Amino acid sequence: MITANLSDIGKVRQVNEDHSWVGQLENGITFAIVADGMGGHQAGDVASQLAVNTFREMLEPIAARPDFSIEEGKAFLRKAIVGANDVVYDMASRNEQYYNMGTTIVAAMFQGREAVIGHIGDSRAYVISKSCIVQLTEDHTLVNELLKSGQISEKEAAVHPRRNVLTRAVGTDASVEVDIQTISYSADDFILLCSDGLTNMVSDDQIMYTVTKGGASLKDKAEHLIHLALRAGGDDNVTVVLLQVNSSADREECTADDRA
Repeated sequence: MITANLSDIGKVRQVNEDHSWVGQLENGITFAIVADGMGGHQAGDVASQLAVNTFREMLEPIAARPDFSIEEGKAFLRKAIVGANDVVYDMASRNEQYYNMGTTIVAAMFQGREAVIGHIGDSRAYVISKSCIVQLTEDHTLVNELLKSGQISEKEAAVHPRRNVLTRAVGTDASVEVDIQTISYSADDFILLCSDGLTNMVSDDQIMYTVTKGGASLKDKAEHLIHLALRAGGDDNVTVVLLQVNSSADREECTADDRA
């Protein structure tokens, strides 16, 4: 796959509490993760970094396995995200300055034309084609619960003062439920993983147009998405991981430092 992984601190925050990583293992399987931390005194930065580091460490035993299957991938993503929860929760429990810190996670495994997506929180995964954009993940937020129950409209949800309140996060409780799904995609599709610093600022239509527009590299597309979020206000850290199958060769187009 070709990939782009970019992050920006935004125009308001003093610290970038997003962390991300994307890479291809020895067995050819690609993994990606975006984590958006929360908590005072830079605790969100610690939580998201711990989550990403834990996820990457848990990949080591499977890196060289040529027979690693999609079904095993589903079990692995669940185990890795639960493992990240354990590490973050333990750190928060043992250190007063990290009390109640947490992070979102959206992670994906890509093998052939199939992907496994796992997530907790409101960082999202999308599949994007020239004709449509589909949000794969469901936000674990108070506002989304209100929206699903019909108590508020989509228009009200977009500007709700508590739209960033999470109902589920990594590290805030001793145990956590992980949403896991498997999807199929074509070589022309793009997969986007992102923090809410993008989706709170940039519409689905803008995202789809930017990602599918011809004549730009994957890195350029990711940079333009971040530019759109900043131009709209840049109220939060914004992280973008873009992936696309490259039929001619598997190579990594851009691996940016996940800190801005």
